Amino acid sequence: MDMIANNMANANTPAYKSQEMMFREFLVPTRSSNSVLGSKLSFTQDVGQVRDTREGTLAETGNPLDVAIHGDGYFEVESEAGMRFTRNGHFRLDEGGMMVDSEGLAVMDNRDQPIIFAPNETKITIAADGTVSSQNGRITQLKVVRFPNEQNLQAAGNGLFETSQEPEVVQRPQLAQGMMEQSNVQPVTEMTHMMSVLRQYESMQQMLQTESDRQTKALQVLSNVQAA
Repeated sequence: MDMIANNMANANTPAYKSQEMMFREFLVPTRSSNSVLGSKLSFTQDVGQVRDTREGTLAETGNPLDVAIHGDGYFEVESEAGMRFTRNGHFRLDEGGMMVDSEGLAVMDNRDQPIIFAPNETKITIAADGTVSSQNGRITQLKVVRFPNEQNLQAAGNGLFETSQEPEVVQRPQLAQGMMEQSNVQPVTEMTHMMSVLRQYESMQQMLQTESDRQTKALQVLSNVQAA
């Protein structure tokens, strides 16, 4: 339920990927009067989380510094704790003319250097392959990377990810200037899941209450028999 609520809370967060729990059956041996080994009780064990990495819809913003990735890939930004990765391409220029993300972290180019514009460079264009240009000509190229296993990316807050995996540079990225990738959360689907979980919870709660009442009644009957 917490994960569903988190998905719904991020339905409007750019490039957010919905998550869900992974479960597996957990068997516990029991003894019975018919068998020494007995049967097994089946329980459910949560083993982790899985991220839905499908691409969200692309929405036009008209902002030349907004960039969306079509297909695989992540932008690389530099934080105080090291390199971080994100699909949120809502970029801007800071006071020094450096391209930064919404948190003020420097966006890396394919030479692992921050992208800095001169004060007179105002007509910024970003080509589909990540080439960054201005009215003065080509400046650099945005760095876009991919990973062997996206599920191993760990959330680092504010749409950023960290990982111990070695990133692989995407040689031919597909970028769209003036576009933003939207969250891939489907609110109607999440609401349906929430209602289903709530019904299951209420059903289990009712079953436990019924069993508790049965045991209480059985104890009362046995107490009366012993007293008699």
